[in-house]
Amino acid sequence: MLSVRSLGATSSTIEQADGAEPVRRPSERIRRVSQCPYKLLAVDLDGTLLDHNGEAHEQDVIAIKKLRARGVYVTIVTGRLYSGTQWSANLLGIVGPVGCADGSHIVHVQDNKTLFHRGITGRAASRLRASLERNDLIAFLFAQDSIVHDERGADYLPFVRTWSTDLRCAQRITEHALWNSELGMTAVVALGAEAHVSRTVSDIQRDATKSMQVAMFPFREGNQQWGMVARASGGTKATALAWIARHYGLHISETVCVGDWHNDLPMLSAGGRSFAMGHAPAEVKSAATDVLECTVATGGGIAEAIERAFR
Repeated sequence: MLSVRSLGATSSTIEQADGAEPVRRPSERIRRVSQCPYKLLAVDLDGTLLDHNGEAHEQDVIAIKKLRARGVYVTIVTGRLYSGTQWSANLLGIVGPVGCADGSHIVHVQDNKTLFHRGITGRAASRLRASLERNDLIAFLFAQDSIVHDERGADYLPFVRTWSTDLRCAQRITEHALWNSELGMTAVVALGAEAHVSRTVSDIQRDATKSMQVAMFPFREGNQQWGMVARASGGTKATALAWIARHYGLHISETVCVGDWHNDLPMLSAGGRSFAMGHAPAEVKSAATDVLECTVATGGGIAEAIERAFR
């Protein structure tokens, strides 16, 4: 089944370089905890803060709010688009930046403005569009914090709406203006027969400029339907975590992160201390400095990580 873990801008003010120095806002300069080496907590959403129904675990929410009251910054780094992230950010009381689309989009929650965006544009967008048409794939364009689809994608909306609640229908997806936009697309998801999806993935991987990164995954068991997600190269949860740390004047070694899936691997490897949920795959657990006892079923994983890292 299509999952947000296998991964639009709201402002024209966008920093295009990872090295650009972000500006801290007065409302975010809260008291820090001097006794602890860690100053920022970054949490994944699906499978970490949120259960299989998309609900936040109460004990984790309480623990995060208490941590914020002590002066520790808290952020979210997720595969979701911003509209699919905002509810959780508001629930936790986050007013600063959050990382969306696996590091391709960073948004400031207080004013909903984009701080950084890495999109599929230009020649890369043209090559991808041509391959989607040639292989007759059902495509969804992720951009401007919305998901654009055409009539062929209507039956799959229950699956993609987890990424974003802003769904927009177009007459023909491969003729949409986003393909030629300056900001480009945060991601493109496509579905189809395994052989057809594989050919598009091969087209992307043959691109000598390596301007896109792509992942292929089984979509529905038993009917040989597969999916793929493409994003601009260079963005990961680790780059988002580093950007947000710099925003607060911190080094990435001063961060703690919690995750549960393969797209969390870069973040778990980069954070100063990292926690893998108890149900995480072995590879994910190996990348973290610590493994939690709690799982998505029990809840409390983030509360456990807070107790162990910030006590």
